[in-house]
Amino acid sequence: MMLTILLAGMFGYHFFSGLSWLDALYMTVITITTVGFTEVGPMPIEAKIFTVFLIIGSVFISAYAISVVTEYVLSRNSMQLLKKKRVRNMIKNLSGHVVVCGYGRNGMQAADKLKAYNMPFVVIEKDKEVIERYENDILFIEGDVNEDQVLMAAGVDRARYLITAVPDDAVNLFVVLSARQLNKNLFIISRASQVTSLKKLEFAGADKVIMPDKIGGDHMASLVVMPDLITFMDQLSIEGEDTTNLEEVEIEDFTDQMECKSIRDLDLRRKTGCTIIGYIDPEGRYLINPEADLELEPKGKVIVLGRPEQIRKLNEMFQIG
Repeated sequence: MMLTILLAGMFGYHFFSGLSWLDALYMTVITITTVGFTEVGPMPIEAKIFTVFLIIGSVFISAYAISVVTEYVLSRNSMQLLKKKRVRNMIKNLSGHVVVCGYGRNGMQAADKLKAYNMPFVVIEKDKEVIERYENDILFIEGDVNEDQVLMAAGVDRARYLITAVPDDAVNLFVVLSARQLNKNLFIISRASQVTSLKKLEFAGADKVIMPDKIGGDHMASLVVMPDLITFMDQLSIEGEDTTNLEEVEIEDFTDQMECKSIRDLDLRRKTGCTIIGYIDPEGRYLINPEADLELEPKGKVIVLGRPEQIRKLNEMFQIG
């Protein structure tokens, strides 16, 4: 509409006053903007009448254009505010969730894995473009992970786990220190880029420290040394509910429904087809391929191997979430 009124003014002044196209454009602009500059030449009666209608028309069209732009800006801001408020309310209702710091390559991989296993999580990210790209699928808190109020906004005081996947070791160290102060019971997993950062992150309070570059190099070398074994192991860790081959089950999930003092009492192989390949005692010690007569402790866990349908049968039979 603004373009139409501009073109109409140019043609009007060109034909009614005989002005050049440049002078006609100048007259149109100073008329519709009401700046009050002097006319470029004498105005015949037709041009004066045309100017009156041009001013009236441009006032209404300009006012309408401003209202449309204002409404668009305000509605856009309102939608963003409503969206942020909705996200904050959803995060307030979370408890025992996972907080992921950074949505780079490693943070994105962690989020995909958590999503595959239906684990509730919140991502802290400061890049607005990244947030806008994935905000429909991920709960984001926009801000700097170094700030305590940002961690609190992500519900770190109610969270069960924290994954800090920022490429900078110094930032990860600061996040670990802050998160440990905010939640003493938090299980913290930190990324490290340098070997010298491992001990520092553990000393700061990280429960587990992962070096993605080292793991990647070891994995590639292992594919050369024992390719079939590594490929088989990769098949055990494929993401998704339909391809789950390993399950970690607490002993209490079994004892709530049956009396079992040993692995033999569970008899999972006959009931579900699954095989127990590992046991974790309450102190966190790992035992691979435990004996059938191993005495089970209430706070212990078993690692179960099976095909996807066998794992589903196990979960359904013992109502494992």
